[in-house]
Amino acid sequence: MTYRLFNRTDRFAEGWYWALDSRELPRGATAKLTLHGRPLVLFRGEDGRAAALDAYCPHMGAHLAEGDVVGSELRCLFHGWTFEKSGRCTEAPGAVGGCPPAAALAQAWPVSEAYGLIWVWTGPEVRRPVPFVPELEAAEVSWSHGASFEKACHPNVVMINAIDAHHFNTVHDLPVKLEMEPRIVHEDNIQFANTTKVPLTTFIGRLIAPFYGGALTYWMSYWHGSTGTVTLGPDFLHFHIMFALRAGEGGTTEGRTVLITRKRTGIPGWAVDRLLLFATNLVGLYFARGDTKIFRSIKFDLKTPLAADRPILRFIEHLEKQTVSPWCRARAGEASEVRTPVEA
Repeated sequence: MTYRLFNRTDRFAEGWYWALDSRELPRGATAKLTLHGRPLVLFRGEDGRAAALDAYCPHMGAHLAEGDVVGSELRCLFHGWTFEKSGRCTEAPGAVGGCPPAAALAQAWPVSEAYGLIWVWTGPEVRRPVPFVPELEAAEVSWSHGASFEKACHPNVVMINAIDAHHFNTVHDLPVKLEMEPRIVHEDNIQFANTTKVPLTTFIGRLIAPFYGGALTYWMSYWHGSTGTVTLGPDFLHFHIMFALRAGEGGTTEGRTVLITRKRTGIPGWAVDRLLLFATNLVGLYFARGDTKIFRSIKFDLKTPLAADRPILRFIEHLEKQTVSPWCRARAGEASEVRTPVEA
């Protein structure tokens, strides 16, 4: 079956996508990046703020990452054309009267930083915040980075694995039958929550049941079909993991794991945070190991859906209604209009 967005290598939803680790872009530095097939230059001004522009200078096409950061602007190595974070050209040596041509605009894209990552919005205007853990939306958080990884399948396929309830029993031997109930938050975000309780028919079930007042905690929150957060753990202590994904070459996935916890105060609080983030990483690694072989060879094609696959079908339905990124036109070889510079 051919979808509008799901599992497509040529189309993807407009939204926030992980671009670089923040530490990879110090003040005064530039970085080359191809994000979903679009060449970009990222740079950080002396003011500490990061920016993203289309990679090639609108004068003669030199790659702007070869240039220099001057103050909070980027100067092209080739002819010295200089651009603000908004993409506006402020200097074009050799231009008549010293005024840059009207078309001297480097397309800029919105940038944000969170969880030690630089995120780029793949459209002209931001509609949503950077993805977050719903339970911690209003809280100050501590975070650390887990593993970076590559998978030999599309990011959408990696995402749905976490709501494939049946595989937790067949692959991970989870002693609970999960039932994932979907809830659409808005166009770009859908959430799933387990509704089943821990069974008392097994030793492990009887051991952990007292720590859950209701259903076994397992919640997923998906943004743009490519970034997801998972919350799990007993009632008194929840673990939070974010999987930030982007498309690689040939329908593959490049991902970063972010471990998140509610921030505690003081030196004792810092120590507790580090311990919990370490434990969260172990939880994530346990589930990741079981799926490695599957992601290495899967060719996703849901030909015979079962009742247990309902959450996956809801995920696909939700993604199919999302806004297609305007970057897809450029990837298809269509003309790309020059837009008004975004505010930095």
